[in-house]
Amino acid sequence: MTHHQPLLYSPSAGGASCDFSCPATNVQQGPAPPQRAAAAGVCHSFACAVLDAVREQIAVLGADGTILAVNGAWRQVAATRSRPGRPTLATDIGRNYLTLCREAVGLGAEGAAEAEVGISAVLAGERDQFQMEYPCHTPTEQRWFRMAVSPMAYGWPGAVVAHEDITERYQAEADLRVAATAFESNEGMMVTDSRGIILKVNQAFTRITGYPMDEAVGRTPRMLSSGRHDAEFYRAMWAEIGEHGSWSGEIWNRRKNGEVYPEYLSITSVRDGSGRICNYVAALTDVTQSKAASDEIRSLAFYDPLTGLPNRRLLLERLRQVLDASKLHDRYGALMFIDLDNFKTLNDTLGHSVGDLLLQQVAERLQECLRQGDTVARLGGDEFVVLLEGLGCNEPAAAAQAEQLGSKILAGLNRPYLLGSHLCHSTPSMGATLFQGGWPAHPEELLMQADIAMYQAKQAGRNGMRFFDQKMQDKISTRARLEEALRRAIAEQRFALYYQPQVDEQGQVVGAEALIRWPQADGSLMSPARFIPVAEEASLILPIGQWVMDTACAQLRQWQDQPHMAQLVMAVNVSAAQIHQRDFFEQVQALIRRHGVDPSRLKLELTEGLLLENIEQIIVTMERLRKIGVHFSLDDFGTGYSSLQYLRRLPLSQLKIDRSFVNELASNSNDQAIVTTIIAMSRSLGLDVIAEGVESFEQRGLLEQLGCHRYQGFLFSQAVPAEQLQQWLAARQPPLGLI
Repeated sequence: MTHHQPLLYSPSAGGASCDFSCPATNVQQGPAPPQRAAAAGVCHSFACAVLDAVREQIAVLGADGTILAVNGAWRQVAATRSRPGRPTLATDIGRNYLTLCREAVGLGAEGAAEAEVGISAVLAGERDQFQMEYPCHTPTEQRWFRMAVSPMAYGWPGAVVAHEDITERYQAEADLRVAATAFESNEGMMVTDSRGIILKVNQAFTRITGYPMDEAVGRTPRMLSSGRHDAEFYRAMWAEIGEHGSWSGEIWNRRKNGEVYPEYLSITSVRDGSGRICNYVAALTDVTQSKAASDEIRSLAFYDPLTGLPNRRLLLERLRQVLDASKLHDRYGALMFIDLDNFKTLNDTLGHSVGDLLLQQVAERLQECLRQGDTVARLGGDEFVVLLEGLGCNEPAAAAQAEQLGSKILAGLNRPYLLGSHLCHSTPSMGATLFQGGWPAHPEELLMQADIAMYQAKQAGRNGMRFFDQKMQDKISTRARLEEALRRAIAEQRFALYYQPQVDEQGQVVGAEALIRWPQADGSLMSPARFIPVAEEASLILPIGQWVMDTACAQLRQWQDQPHMAQLVMAVNVSAAQIHQRDFFEQVQALIRRHGVDPSRLKLELTEGLLLENIEQIIVTMERLRKIGVHFSLDDFGTGYSSLQYLRRLPLSQLKIDRSFVNELASNSNDQAIVTTIIAMSRSLGLDVIAEGVESFEQRGLLEQLGCHRYQGFLFSQAVPAEQLQQWLAARQPPLGLI
């Protein structure tokens, strides 16, 4: 047997004639009289007619399991499932059914073994009946059958086997089980009739609403109404159900205990065979927690948690709406950017908790100052923004209104603050910009203009208000373009090093300072005074400093191989960002080793500003570098805030007198006194001293008289490329400054 046929039998294709033989004709009882023979014929014909009309597939088995007769349904199934190449027999009569069960293989083998045991028990008289259900699937469909085996009546030996196709019933029962399982899901379910009378609810419905089934059945869903939705809401709902057959959405309902809660509701209409609505099925989910979570998420996404004010994201969204709306009328609006003066100092001295109290009180005062419809937002830190609308139709009047409100805000924020036990004062710097007719087009641009104006207020002395100046905008735009170009130059290494000689009192070149230049497309050189501050503000100074150090060491190695330049000392400027790196010593040491330079010929120039932070770490780094031979010079001495206590601890070899003291040295007695003090201090500390910015013989002479014997400046040479400096020294020209 195979799984391609109903389990437990293997019928062949049969002929058209009735093959159901009356069991009586198979019993050896001798010749029958004519009357009895006629009766037997009637019995045979009647039995064939009755059993061929039965839908079940029936076979009669002898006492040993041999198939004695089959009906029409048996033959019909056998004909539809006959296989090519198999001999076509009139019936399966004569084959042993138990043998067929024992020979079954494949997917039906287990069921066939069960059937053999059951049929054998019935044939042996051990069981009154045997039944079983079994699958009989094909590659294209799934089917199930029921087999019933009963003993022959009236003492006749054998049994009757009936196979019934129960596929439709099985699938219907499976569908009912799935539907029942689905109905008792975690989602509340409610079924009503066409009039809206509740017929059935599930346990989840009871859990959500509080109404058990016996209290819900017979009533209408109106018992859940919260009163928050008007009649128009329900009319629209039922109109959509009538048109599309379903509706879904969020709705407010009321539990049995009176609590109003949000739920997600889905209603679907059910139609009968004639197309008429017979039922409505509603599925409902309690979304109290998810709605609370979504509200909290929205609050976190659009509002500042400290002050409760709109945050940057919500402000920008509001600005877009206001700018779009301003295209439709000619009234001006204004945006104010507010920054608290010296807020960091208060935070650092009194603590962040006190700072938070100040920010909360500032938020409250700003809201008190505004008109109805104005918006105040907190961008972060101590930065607030105020959005004003409907200021007027001409610019002077709008500016006057904005200034008037700005003055009110200034007065409000200047009042003393009681922050816990601290009575504090805080002042704001405010910048304002006007907009009209959808211009500027982008919220970010409008915000930037107000920010620029705020910085103008800071520069003007703080605690004031300034309007946006287009010249300031142009300056900011120029800086942004410079920063972008600087990034490209760093990536493509477009810089060049120039070298300015350092000479002694005899005019002999004793060293050179490496100075970076930025060649431009037109052949000019951009001074570091223009781009270095931008590099520092944009955190680009590190890659620039690394490139300078690497290029300078490579050049120093070339000088060491040339007799007329081997004794030169290379001076390289080091930024604060560089020396504050924890691995700065390792970086310099690696460059010295890679290029093979004499570390005693390398001098690193530091500015006094470097000594303001992490002085102990800087001293450790300098000591390590000094031990391998590197020298240090303190640049721009006298212009910073050096502490003499630290100065004597620094492993310096030289102080450099700033050019600002050299410029008017010949005419300014104060500068002469300062230079004299610096030189005396250098001597007491055992340090060399060099002056920069020397441009005249008079300056040089005065410096020499005061005790300074190292010079650098245009009097001797401007910074030149390495090749030019090398050619110049190779020609053994007279000492610089003496020609």
